[in-house]
Amino acid sequence: MERERIGFIGLGIMGSRMAANLAAADYELTVWNRTAAKAEAFAAEHGARAAATPAELAAASDVVIKIVVNGEQVEQLLVGEDGVIAGAREGMLCIDMSTISPATARSLGERLGQHGIAFIDAPVTGSSPGAEAGTLTIMAGGSKADVERAAPIFEVLGAKTVHCGALGQGQTIKLITNAIAASNAAVLAQALILARGAGVDLGALSEVIDGGAADSRIAQLKLQPMIERRYDTLFRLDHMIKDVDLALDLAAEEAVPFDYAAQTRELMAEASAEGFGEVDFAALYEALQARADAAQ
Repeated sequence: MERERIGFIGLGIMGSRMAANLAAADYELTVWNRTAAKAEAFAAEHGARAAATPAELAAASDVVIKIVVNGEQVEQLLVGEDGVIAGAREGMLCIDMSTISPATARSLGERLGQHGIAFIDAPVTGSSPGAEAGTLTIMAGGSKADVERAAPIFEVLGAKTVHCGALGQGQTIKLITNAIAASNAAVLAQALILARGAGVDLGALSEVIDGGAADSRIAQLKLQPMIERRYDTLFRLDHMIKDVDLALDLAAEEAVPFDYAAQTRELMAEASAEGFGEVDFAALYEALQARADAAQ
């Protein structure tokens, strides 16, 4: 079976690493990025082709993958002026790996379907280390046939793909899990501040957490940066605020309280207001530290 040609839109922290893995797997790759120079540099480094517009990218592709910041960007790139839909042929598969609202995913799927274009929502978790290593977890929503068509691509990008159900269900699960991750980070930060205040050996604390009942993927990724108060960006704090906002919108639609997520959102907003919005969301530690300092 002939390999499908891939168009990849969005070469940020996650997308650049994911696209590089596809290039390394010898897929014929066309890329587009809002900053054209970034796309051109990527293409030169990885043997890909840079397109001038999403429409031009679509015309050269059988499958188009996007990973950008929000639903507004996804919509503009797909159905806006010079968007994917303008260059797509019937039978194309679009895979959106951004994190957007489930309702937006369903709406876009319906609009693309009217033009014979298949659509999957397939957000990911694993942050930039998982994107670079090709070990992401992919949460796919869409028809079984479309998810099976995407499987060879997902095998390059991730270690696990979960077919979450109908279109939009990948996004629903992603929003819930990101709210869990953010809330987990907030508890971890508050515990660390308590440990510092109590004179705890932080190395000993780290050893006990590692592999114990309090361990988690968040602890593995965020405890040391919080200890060092150095927040190299794996997942931007402002992007996590956006995702938690979407999770809270979903909770409101379902009339389900999500108090811990709401409290964590307040902490992240405080940290963002202090200038930490573009660094890793582990920087929510700074908001809790400021509250602790103010209480003394």
